[in-house]
Amino acid sequence: MSKVFSRIGRRQARQGAAAGVVVLGLLLWWLLPLGEDPPSGRITFSTGTSRGVYQSYGSQLRDELAKDMPGLTVVLMSSNGSQDNVERVATGHADFTIAAADAVQLYESRHPGSAARLRGVARLYDDYVQLVVPRDSGIRSVADLKGKTVATGLPGSGVRLIANRVLEAAGLDPDKDVKAVDKGINNGPQALKQGDIDAFFWSGGIPTGGLTGLAKTFAFRFVPIDAALVAKMHSQDSSTSYYRATNMSESVYRTVQNGETVPTIAVSNVMITRTDMDPRLTEWMTRIVIKSRDDIGSRVHSAQLVDLRTAIDTNPLPLHEGARRYYRSVKP
Repeated sequence: MSKVFSRIGRRQARQGAAAGVVVLGLLLWWLLPLGEDPPSGRITFSTGTSRGVYQSYGSQLRDELAKDMPGLTVVLMSSNGSQDNVERVATGHADFTIAAADAVQLYESRHPGSAARLRGVARLYDDYVQLVVPRDSGIRSVADLKGKTVATGLPGSGVRLIANRVLEAAGLDPDKDVKAVDKGINNGPQALKQGDIDAFFWSGGIPTGGLTGLAKTFAFRFVPIDAALVAKMHSQDSSTSYYRATNMSESVYRTVQNGETVPTIAVSNVMITRTDMDPRLTEWMTRIVIKSRDDIGSRVHSAQLVDLRTAIDTNPLPLHEGARRYYRSVKP
């Protein structure tokens, strides 16, 4: 009898092993196309400012691309942010980038000719607007910024675009009612700490390293941006439709928020390229963006939010043909 059970056990083990091989094969097929030489060559990827999420994500993605496409050279280009990034790709000065949806839509409305070349690769994660002031500041609302020195982001950044719109929604003229200074996440925190500015705007994935670092040495808090302001922003132009009222979870910056959520604004980020980018390379790029979510996410928290179910929604841009091929290949 024991021999019978032994034979049955061995047969079940073989069947289990065979099933495991099938599952592994399917998994590998989903991650990388087997039997296909990886694309090679050289591409440029426009990122963002130092200490910002775009730069961190771009650096980590370059490492992931090198694992599966060792013959591909990826050159990272720093930038001031979303508006710069969109223009660079549209005009051929960069091949891939990340940009907020509002900046993409604004570029389309202003430059319909060159914008027609833009295509989406993947929706990535959301940016959250973070309005930062010293903890003992008397600034409690956006309207309280009147007459204050405020860092509204760098020229050409998505921060500048959204900060000006927030100010306008609160009834403030960005050119007259505040003393606006050109500072971003790379130097805004230090300027706040030194007392050179009263507040600064940042829009990025959460948590952002520049703010987690500041929290270790300086007491600050976030000014709420309530849903009523977001509703007013929606009437400004078509690109503001990408803003949505939300709350920043109390767990994002624990030592700063003290268990409280912060009403604010979110806008999605999209990885973009151009119509003339090689479809096979773009298909591989899309596959690796999805495949590397957990690896990159262990270092860049926002990347954990990349999801196959939502990545296909690259609105306002249509999908690049290579990206479309990938999403079709994994469609259930």
